[in-house]
Amino acid sequence: MRQLIQLFGQLLAPTFQRFYQALDNPQLTQEFVQRDICDRLIQSEYGKSLGIQSVADWQRVPIVDYDKLQPWILGEQNSKRKRIPLTPEPILFYEKTSGSSGAVKWIPYTRSLRKSFNQMFCVWAHDLIKNGPKFSTGKLYACISPQLNLPDSDPENSLSLQDDLDYLDNWLRWLLRPWLVIPKKLDRLQDTEGFKHQLSLALLQAEQLEIISIWSPSFLQIHLNYIQDNQELLRKELQGKISDERLQLLTEHQIPWRQLWSNLKLISCWDAANAADGAKGLRSQFPDVLVQGKGLLATEAPMTIPLLEANGYVPVLDEVFFEFEDDRGSLHELHELSIGQDYTIILSQKGGLYRYRIGDRVRVTGMYRHTPCLEFLGRHEAISDLVGEKLQESFVRHILELLNLDETCFKTLVPVANPPHYILLLDRAKETSDILAKHLDLALSESIQYQRARSLDQLAPPEVFISPKIPELLALYRVRSGSIWGGIKHPILATSPINNLLFDQLKFQLQ
Repeated sequence: MRQLIQLFGQLLAPTFQRFYQALDNPQLTQEFVQRDICDRLIQSEYGKSLGIQSVADWQRVPIVDYDKLQPWILGEQNSKRKRIPLTPEPILFYEKTSGSSGAVKWIPYTRSLRKSFNQMFCVWAHDLIKNGPKFSTGKLYACISPQLNLPDSDPENSLSLQDDLDYLDNWLRWLLRPWLVIPKKLDRLQDTEGFKHQLSLALLQAEQLEIISIWSPSFLQIHLNYIQDNQELLRKELQGKISDERLQLLTEHQIPWRQLWSNLKLISCWDAANAADGAKGLRSQFPDVLVQGKGLLATEAPMTIPLLEANGYVPVLDEVFFEFEDDRGSLHELHELSIGQDYTIILSQKGGLYRYRIGDRVRVTGMYRHTPCLEFLGRHEAISDLVGEKLQESFVRHILELLNLDETCFKTLVPVANPPHYILLLDRAKETSDILAKHLDLALSESIQYQRARSLDQLAPPEVFISPKIPELLALYRVRSGSIWGGIKHPILATSPINNLLFDQLKFQLQ
C-alpha cells in the first residue's frame, strides 16, 4: 500500500512542480492569472455592463461584497441558474457558505473554479506524501455533513455539496475512492442523533484510519464526545465487528483515543483564529498526530495552502488573483506585501467573483521562494453594540486570553437582547461560572463604553455558561438555519443577539 501511495504522489508531481515554480515569480504568475480571469469577465454580461474591454480597465471593476453580487447570482432571470451573467461558463452547482456572520450565501461553481480547488488538493497531497508522515494504509475520512433541513423546501439543497470530495474533479475522486472511509447512506440521514451514531460506528470500525480531513475541529470533537457518552451502546453494536482489544478500550473511563486509532497520522482542520482552541484540544488528545491547519480555504475560493517545507501557508497564486487592502485603505498586489503587516483580502476567482471583498484578514509571516506566506488572523473587525458599548472582536479576544481558560477548547461571547447583557459560552473551564462571570465583567470594563453602560445599568452583569454540549447545540441551531454542519465557524464575538429559543435551550442544558 505504501508503494501505491507513493505512486499516487508521483501522479500529482507535475501539478506540484508547476505550483512550485510559480512561487519563484509571484508577480509574473499573478499577471497571467489576472489576464485569464479578466478574459472571462470581458465575455460575461457583468463585464459588458461595466464596459471592460481589457486588463487595462481592471481598476474600473468595482470592489464588491456578496450583497452587491447577489442579484447577478440569484436574480429572477437566473431561476434555473445553469448560467448567470457573471461568467460565460455554465454553473455546475451552488454551495452554501456557513460563515460566522451574516445570512447564508450561495456561491456558484464552474468547472474552472472546481479545478482551482482540485489543483490546491493535488499540491497539498503531494507535499504531505513527500514531506509528511510515512502513510502506509492511506485510509481517509473526509467530512460529510447531514442535510438536516432538506425536507423544509430549499430547492437549492439539491445542488449544495455535503461531501468534501465533491470539490474535486471526477478523476481524482475515482482515484481516492478505494482509500475512503464512507459510512453507507450517511448523507441521507436527517436526524442528528442518528447521524452521530452511524458516523461514530463507521469511525470505530476504521481501525486502519490514517487521515481525518474536516473543516471545524469542533465537528470531530462532538463525535468524540458522543463516543465517550455512548460507549456501552456502541460497544454492544460492535461486538464481532472490531477486535476484542479495541472493544476493551471502549470500557475505559476516559477513552484512549490514540490507542483506538493507532494508525492515525494526520488531522487536517482549521486551526487559526476562532478555531485555534479547538485544534489545541485535538492536539492534546492526539499528541503524536500531525494536526495541520487547512490554511485559508473558503467556499468562495482556495486562498492559501499549508506547505511543510515552507513552515507556513502560501497563497494559491496560480489560480486566484489577489489584491490586499492595508489599514489606510491602499491596495497592494501579492509581490508588494511587507513582512509583519496585516491586510484584508480582495480576491478574483474563476467562478464569477471579481474584486470580491471576502472579509478575511491576514498577516505576512515571511517569504518562501520569493512569495509571501500568509497567516489567517480572522474576519474584518466585528463589533457588537447593544446599548452603545461597541465591543470589538480584537478586544474581546484579548480579554478572554487574560481569563483562566487554559482547559477551554471552545469559547464565544454572545449578546443577549432582553435584558441587554453578554453570555460567555464555554465547553469546559477550571473556575466556576460565577467566578468567571465576575472576572469577565471586570475585564470588559477596561472598555470605557462598556464600563459606562454597566454603571448606568444599561447592561446587566455578564453570565457564563459551561457545558461540553454547548458547541453541538450552537452548531445544530445553525444547521437548522441553513448552514452546513461540518463547515460552521463559531465567532469569538457574535454580533447579533442570541435567538430566544436557543438561549432557553442553553439554560436548560445547565439545569
